[in-house]
Amino acid sequence: MPSPNLIILYVDSPAASAAFYADLLGREPLESSSTFAMLAFDSGLGLGLWSRHTAAPAAQAAGGGGELVFAVATPEQVDERHAEWRQRGLSIAQAPTDLDFGRSFVALDPDGHRLRVYCPYPD
Repeated sequence: MPSPNLIILYVDSPAASAAFYADLLGREPLESSSTFAMLAFDSGLGLGLWSRHTAAPAAQAAGGGGELVFAVATPEQVDERHAEWRQRGLSIAQAPTDLDFGRSFVALDPDGHRLRVYCPYPD
């Protein structure tokens, strides 16, 4: 079976979301139109931003129903990224917290999609 290579988030404005993610992730969209934009991660995984107004079939879910998760190497990097994203003006849904799996925080993108940064506890 093939591996997934694209995550799609349904957004209000692909252009605005592409600008948000380009700034946050330090990479430009590979593709951009009025209804869709796509960025790529170094791993080859793509992030598609599709207009919720034109998605076919119509998208039923709103932001917050899932998460984009970013792993970092140390708990200190969780706190540093939190401080950086707060300074950028991202809405924080959960401040840095020690959870069962590691240290983590959750921010929100402009459409309410959850962005989790975490450092797993060592085994």
